[in-house]
Amino acid sequence: MSWHAAPAEAWRALGANRLRTALTMLGMIIGVGAVVLMLAVGQGAQSTVRQAISAMGSALLVISPGSSSAGGLRGGAGTAPPLTLNDAQAMAQLPSLSAVAPVFPNSAQLVYGARNWNTTVYGVTPDYLTVRAWNLDDGQPFTHGDVRRGTRVALVGQQIVANLFGGTDPIGQTLRIKNLPFVVIGVLERKGQTLDGRDQDDAVLIPITAAQTRLFGTTFPGTVRFIIVQARSDAHMEDAEAELTQLLRARRRLADDADNDFTIRNLSAIAETAALSARAMAVMLGAIASVSLLVGGIGIMNIMLVSVTERTREIGIRMAIGARRSDILLQFLLEALLLCVLGGLAGVALGIGGAWLVGELAGMAVVVTGSAIALSFLFAAGVGVFFGFYPARQAALLKPVEALRHE
Repeated sequence: MSWHAAPAEAWRALGANRLRTALTMLGMIIGVGAVVLMLAVGQGAQSTVRQAISAMGSALLVISPGSSSAGGLRGGAGTAPPLTLNDAQAMAQLPSLSAVAPVFPNSAQLVYGARNWNTTVYGVTPDYLTVRAWNLDDGQPFTHGDVRRGTRVALVGQQIVANLFGGTDPIGQTLRIKNLPFVVIGVLERKGQTLDGRDQDDAVLIPITAAQTRLFGTTFPGTVRFIIVQARSDAHMEDAEAELTQLLRARRRLADDADNDFTIRNLSAIAETAALSARAMAVMLGAIASVSLLVGGIGIMNIMLVSVTERTREIGIRMAIGARRSDILLQFLLEALLLCVLGGLAGVALGIGGAWLVGELAGMAVVVTGSAIALSFLFAAGVGVFFGFYPARQAALLKPVEALRHE
């Protein structure tokens, strides 16, 4: 039997018992389909995390008031003296920072015509759009002059446009926030959800001075809830944190042995932790699904051993008329390989269909990549060679005389 005739012989052998062939392939189909589906779910989770990280901005630190201490009693987070606009202005002078954005948020009821909507209104400066890497879909941002004057202008998110304005162009419209009129001058681009599930598009941005003096009021003039700062690069993050700590301890007149009464959070580190968790989940899902491929391979090996036993006499006849051991090895190895390849192709189709179904029904992101398909298919072929070699070798080692005597 020639190398060219071996595939045809393998095809005929598999076609002789189609039901057994189909059942043997089923394990490989399920295994490859599970690998493709699980990798798609894992890749989708990583894609969702990457989008959330990108939406946050890069090289960010968030500074907020910490806990207070009096008479040995420690208060909760945020009970220390608040941060102020003057703190933000002092931070802007630090060499390791590229942008500083104080934030003063509060919830408020919005009214436009006969519609109303409750959302979070953020009092910010123009640098907020810079640190958050947030562009406008339409209109223009407010300026530092608007902040100095406390101008009643607003930038609205996509959810506000959908729920409050309907099909009306919001640019130039007057929006009432707690019964105070604000003119909409810009529409923010869509950002999606944060890592904790908060919808970033359900928000309104206004000048921070308008929020402090006109809308919400403050107990102490100029106070803010927190300050977001952006380092010049990821390499400057440690320097930025050290400079911020030194600056705030000096401004808040903390003794050398006193604990910090403020908190500095590294959002990049939090984002990296989330990304690592998503990657670990993708690897775990792929590993779990690969177990079913191994089970399918073991099934193929068992069936091929049965096939060798059933066809022992046929093997003896082939070897008696001139077939070499390499020909017998090749034929049975090709049979195992064909089972895995055909099962792999069907499994890839099943996995792609399952990924699409999961995405539609569960509403979660699934990403089927060419590398995942290639990996699954090559793994299936490798399983065929690995688990098919032993039965093929057993067939090739049969002695012609003993094989012919086999009943």
